[in-house]
Amino acid sequence: MLPILTTRTIEIPDGIKIKSKSRKIKVTGPKGSLVRDFSHTILKIITDQKKKKIHLILWYGDKKKLASLNTVSSHISNLIFGVTYGFQYRMKMVYAHFPINLAVLDEGKGIEIRNFLGEKRTRKIFMSQKVTCHKKENSKDEIIIKGNDVNLVSMSAASIQQSCLVKNKDIRKFLDGIYIATKEKMD
Repeated sequence: MLPILTTRTIEIPDGIKIKSKSRKIKVTGPKGSLVRDFSHTILKIITDQKKKKIHLILWYGDKKKLASLNTVSSHISNLIFGVTYGFQYRMKMVYAHFPINLAVLDEGKGIEIRNFLGEKRTRKIFMSQKVTCHKKENSKDEIIIKGNDVNLVSMSAASIQQSCLVKNKDIRKFLDGIYIATKEKMD
């Protein structure tokens, strides 16, 4: 039997402004603003500015609709965290013999990878919008990717990792590549 009414409530911290209209949410905070469209879901989103809460309401939700309710709740929490603190991924370069050379392009809008497994090919990877990257000063084999939207930051990190995949070799032996080391809030 389906539950008649399912609700989720999200607290709005101080200093965060949230506007919602027709399931489009705009979250504004000290680090900027993020917009997300949830018009594909069958939810009712109510923002209560006086009580500093967001109510997500679902009527007669089956298993898939309940899962989408929890997903939307997590996305809104990530938007609030992103405009409050921001997201930062640290990536490490791992190599056995051929050192990977990395150069930052256009003031952090992209990177250029050279000498991966001794190949002559250069790989250029550009970051998503509003995402920047830079090399860590005191560590030569570390990249830091920063941004407010967790989806864009993680997609940029995934595109860097996928550009350095080992082909036609035993991946248990050839562990070279650029891997995500930590995920944390911005400094």
